[in-house]
Amino acid sequence: MLTTPDLSIGERARGERGRTAALPPGLDARSAAILREIVEQYIEAGEPVGSRTLSRLLPIALSPATIRNVMADLTEAGLLYAPHTSAGRLPTERGLRLFVDGLLQFGDIQEEEREAISRALAASGRSLEDTFAEASATIGGLAQAAGLVIAPTSEGPVRHIEFVPLGSGRTLIVLVNADGQVENRVIDTPPGVPPSAFQQAANYLNARMNGGTLADLRQSVALAMAEDRSTLDELAQKVVEAGLATWAGEGRGGSLIIRGQARLLADVTQIERLTAIQTLFERLETQETMLRLLELAEQSDGVRIFIGAESGLFGTSGVSMMLAPSRNEHGRIVGAIGVIGPTRINYGRIIPVVDYTARVMGQLLR
Repeated sequence: MLTTPDLSIGERARGERGRTAALPPGLDARSAAILREIVEQYIEAGEPVGSRTLSRLLPIALSPATIRNVMADLTEAGLLYAPHTSAGRLPTERGLRLFVDGLLQFGDIQEEEREAISRALAASGRSLEDTFAEASATIGGLAQAAGLVIAPTSEGPVRHIEFVPLGSGRTLIVLVNADGQVENRVIDTPPGVPPSAFQQAANYLNARMNGGTLADLRQSVALAMAEDRSTLDELAQKVVEAGLATWAGEGRGGSLIIRGQARLLADVTQIERLTAIQTLFERLETQETMLRLLELAEQSDGVRIFIGAESGLFGTSGVSMMLAPSRNEHGRIVGAIGVIGPTRINYGRIIPVVDYTARVMGQLLR
């Protein structure tokens, strides 16, 4: 009986490009070669692979009968499955995980891909959100998948603040930064706040603008409130505290940018898979999902790979996600970048692209 290890991709995307890792525990060279070939054929064509086809493709000479015996062992181990009554096999998500963790041979990012990413992240004359929207579209195009970027909120000086009630318990905050860029954020409105409280809160904050960041402003307001609780009435105070607490989210108050959904949907033919992926995109639009993505990115310095429902985020099979964190000069995670695609995505080519883009994005944020 074959066994599968619990391996982590970690830094292997950078440290082992261009060479194949040692065999995973539980696989001999023959089993590993057959599993690798089946996965690579699945990534290329998405079709079941039979023993006769494998006998022609494998770098070692094996008879179809020997290959069938190994495929039966791999199937019993839960690494392969037969989609119908034919002799062909496809990798299970468990088999894909073993391939990615122990058998994948990484490529290197091409120079034209580096240039495309650098152009997308050239922020001259654009806001950070526009820059990262372009990065999301670029990485999605390179991967032929849906690109996603968690863009951090800016941490520069603020010149002016306005509160705009939106109804349904939501309030729009309009920030004018010192460089003239306008940034919009949405917060949950504290219960019982009358319209007059929003104007009071804006007047209170704008009177205390001294060229500092939002973190500076929050600290200043906190000190003022501690010294004189009557400065604002109770309701306006709630607005200020709710808004500033949201802004001071240590990189958590940004936005999730997704580009290239059509590429993923185009790869799906079964109606149940289509419904699952549409649900996936609906969940991606929520703040809760963005925070969870950041938590997942924090657990590794390199590219993390989630196959099917492994992340516990989407609860669906048939899709894979690759995610890498972006860090500022202090090593704090301020954003993340990745792609979501079908399980037959080209892992060896896409992982270096995600890794490189995350590092360039981190340099930009510095």
